[in-house]
Amino acid sequence: VPLVESGGGLVQAGGSLRLSCAASGIGFSINVMAWYRQAPGKQRELVADVRSGGSTIYADSVKGRFAASRDNAKNTLYLQMNSLNPEDTAVYYCNARGVTPTGLKYDDWGQGTQVTVSA
Repeated sequence: VPLVESGGGLVQAGGSLRLSCAASGIGFSINVMAWYRQAPGKQRELVADVRSGGSTIYADSVKGRFAASRDNAKNTLYLQMNSLNPEDTAVYYCNARGVTPTGLKYDDWGQGTQVTVSA
């Protein structure tokens, strides 16, 4: 599943950014879309996980500040990030996983988008 992310950038602490992840050219609804992030020297970690039915799981560190949503018709995932702080600085990756209608498993990643929060 090809994934294209957009919306990263540089923002001051307390500011907001909105990330988008679009899966194009596929003819089925993606089972699970998620945002992960990886800060320098750290492991990649889950930020938000959104099922096709709408249920969402957030990392404790972003609860109340970040909101993930998806447009199933467009296979597009969003991440609204508010009250950003320098600890949110990382490369943010989109993930799509599930099983196609023909039974093929997929687990694909976007290229990542840099989010930098200055103090």
